[in-house]
Amino acid sequence: MASLDIVNKVDIQLLDNAVNIAKKEILNRFDFHGSKSEIDLDKKAMLIKILTENDMRMESIIDVIRNRMIKQKLDPSCLDLGKEQAASGFMVRKEIKVREGIDKEVAKKIIKDIKDSKLKVQAQMMDDQVRVTGKKIDDLQAVMSLMRQGTYDLPLQFVNFK
Repeated sequence: MASLDIVNKVDIQLLDNAVNIAKKEILNRFDFHGSKSEIDLDKKAMLIKILTENDMRMESIIDVIRNRMIKQKLDPSCLDLGKEQAASGFMVRKEIKVREGIDKEVAKKIIKDIKDSKLKVQAQMMDDQVRVTGKKIDDLQAVMSLMRQGTYDLPLQFVNFK
């Protein structure tokens, strides 16, 4: 039996590189000259913490982080942009959660799409991933192309392809 796992993983080192390069870019930008903007990555909690003066600068910082993630070959759709919070004074704070793993609703949608495709494979949810097994490797490759066409609001990777 051939199998593959559908997962959502973020390489923390590449994310750290993207955030560090974004910090340097923001320090050198003219529109951020004299700004008290801060960007921090909490690797354990998988949070990007941003502190800046106004909403316009917040959007610029998020845009820079997204562009740097794309250049590091990371999918920015794994970022969960929460709500902005007012910090002390005129500052604005935002915590961006980096999503890893596939939650139950998305996993159910993936399994339903695989079953609706009438391919001769079985899909099952295992913790935060979906395992697909089948007799033919060609069927698994068809599942991979089906997943790439779908919209799941998460970047999906395919690992343990045997």
